Amino acid sequence: MTKSCLTVISPLVLSVFFCSPLLADDAIPDNFPVNTIEDEEYKLGSGDLIKITVFNQKELSGEYMINGAGLIALPLIGDVKTKDLTVKQVEEGIANKLKPDYLLNPKVNVQVLNYRPFYILGEVKEPQSYPYVDGMTYLNAVAIAGGYSYRAKEDYVMVIRMKDPQKRELKLNMDEKVMPGDVIHVEERFF
Repeated sequence: MTKSCLTVISPLVLSVFFCSPLLADDAIPDNFPVNTIEDEEYKLGSGDLIKITVFNQKELSGEYMINGAGLIALPLIGDVKTKDLTVKQVEEGIANKLKPDYLLNPKVNVQVLNYRPFYILGEVKEPQSYPYVDGMTYLNAVAIAGGYSYRAKEDYVMVIRMKDPQKRELKLNMDEKVMPGDVIHVEERFF
């Protein structure tokens, strides 16, 4: 009888024991966005839409589009440089600007909501800019642009990467990954 009584009480005791740390005042909610490794390696640039959360400071939190100069304007601290910085570096920069005068120990989270678009030109049916989708290949990009025109070279694309300061044109296979801000050119074939 005591053995069955323990099996009934045991799950209840365990659930109270394991759930009690979740009731702490300083716990971060489970649904709060956490940056991925890809976000930390990704360099922000003009056209990216980011969400900034300063814990317990709703008036300092919000969504911001990075302007052409690579800046965002935040309440209290003004312009913040974001261009060519990782998400982690922007979080640290905002926290450091808030720390001395406004908040004692600011906790800042930055999340990329929308990456800057990619551009596709040349021998596709609808050449223009399109929203970046994580994990897409150059073949996917061509499909999004309506497919190839009848004169297109279909083996490869020529790409200028936004992050390349020299803006060199690279010849890339169709199964390689598109990066935000890529300028993709589908060349014309000669008969």
